[in-house]
Amino acid sequence: MTHLSGRIRRQFDRSAAGLYDQNAAVQRFMTAQLARLIRDELPPPHSRLARIPAGHPPVLEIGCGTGLLTERLAALLPPGGEMTAADLSPAMLDAARNRLGARSGRNDRDSDAPRESSAPAPISPGFPDNQPDSVRFLQADIEKWAADAPSSSYGLIASSACFQWFTRPAQTLFHLRRLLKPGGKLMFATFGPATFTELHHSFDKAYRSMEIPPQRHGLSFHGGDEWTDMLRQAGFGEIRTTRLVRTEYFPDVALFLKSVKSLGASTTNALQLPGLSPRRLFSGMFEHYEKDYGTQGRIPVTYELLFIRAT
Repeated sequence: MTHLSGRIRRQFDRSAAGLYDQNAAVQRFMTAQLARLIRDELPPPHSRLARIPAGHPPVLEIGCGTGLLTERLAALLPPGGEMTAADLSPAMLDAARNRLGARSGRNDRDSDAPRESSAPAPISPGFPDNQPDSVRFLQADIEKWAADAPSSSYGLIASSACFQWFTRPAQTLFHLRRLLKPGGKLMFATFGPATFTELHHSFDKAYRSMEIPPQRHGLSFHGGDEWTDMLRQAGFGEIRTTRLVRTEYFPDVALFLKSVKSLGASTTNALQLPGLSPRRLFSGMFEHYEKDYGTQGRIPVTYELLFIRAT
């Protein structure tokens, strides 16, 4: 595990205990949209009752988090279907397992009854040992794991709000392409570069007011064209991208940043510069954000959402 992946894991371990789901409005929206797109790929008739066809190869979910997408994918599994839900964070995997247990009306930790085949299975070390009608949970750094996983193992690889964390996206996409069976699909949702536009503009103004070259705070997101280029280089043929822009509102900047931190997304590329006062920098950013964008006692936050399908 790299230093960065270890830090990300610790961030998500901390946010898994309720804080993530309390602040994950955009992530829930992304999940619902991605699930709809996945259903639309199923054989007709398309409906909310559509299911993955019997005999479909196993499904892999990357970055399952607290299980927002996991429960929707599990509902699409046919009898005998197989699915693996992977995440870097053990606490997130626990939350996802509990979510599926609640959905099925079971709490496996409080029951000594034999585990039903459709109930969540324990976390699997290394590669999962899939069983019919089960969702297997796998703790793994997917960028490392995918490099050694068996080829042609999955018919669908899905992910929501995870790919922006990849440190080697082009290389990882190549491995994911290898993991798909012929005709298999990769479908994922991620954030685009217009996400947090107001925040970045406000930081830029704060830096310039201090006569310091602006630095990027937070992750740098790839655009749709960049993902398309990387997917093509990885060997994918047909690629379709849908872009949505969504605006959320917060009472003030402080609560917005607190929400971001609670989601485990406080990683930044900004350097600690000699002579730079973080307190002064953030105070200036708050002032510019409120002045330039605040209206009617609240501030807007822009999210660019990318939904990508590749085969």
